[in-house]
Amino acid sequence: MSAALRTYCFLDALQPQLATFIGKTARGFLPVPGQASLWVEIAPGIAINQVTDIALKATRVQPAIQVVERAYGLLEIHDDDQGEVLQAGASILKHLGCQESQRLKPKLLTNQIIRGVQAYQTQIINRSSQGMMVLPGQSLFILETEPAGYAVLAANEAEKAANVYLVNVTPYGAFGRLYMAGPEAEIDAASAAASAALAAVTGKEPEKFVDR
Repeated sequence: MSAALRTYCFLDALQPQLATFIGKTARGFLPVPGQASLWVEIAPGIAINQVTDIALKATRVQPAIQVVERAYGLLEIHDDDQGEVLQAGASILKHLGCQESQRLKPKLLTNQIIRGVQAYQTQIINRSSQGMMVLPGQSLFILETEPAGYAVLAANEAEKAANVYLVNVTPYGAFGRLYMAGPEAEIDAASAAASAALAAVTGKEPEKFVDR
């Protein structure tokens, strides 16, 4: 079975909120802040099981997330040693018969900021979030990207750049989504950092997405 590489995203150091969010929501071996992390998304989804097998047999990395969607599969692996994570990535690429340059380039579908969020809207958002709460009067940054896995890159770089609160991140499925809240100026900085990080990723242009 041949598999297409969609996301290949190396994070040199998981930021505290993103690492803690993964620890709260994932079912695998949970990372801690500062560890290196690799996110791999492929199609078809079922092939992610073989990718996990390759990574774990080649290195001592640990998996936090393995998701098998109808169309796509996502794997997260991490370790204190960046070299171990990079070696796991090299083994995965060899197994897939491709290079990092053959990943899909992320496409930014949504980048919006809601300023001074009203209390009733914060209640709606907080009911479905798994991270920090949005407070009335804060600004809310919403990002959507394709492929989905790159949402974690946006989250990690935004957290590096600004004093913001990670509300929710969904890095699997047809589209990845990120919600962050905080003071207006900090949210502006987070949005700029996330957009710049996605724009810097090289790869093949994704195919046109279907109407949602």
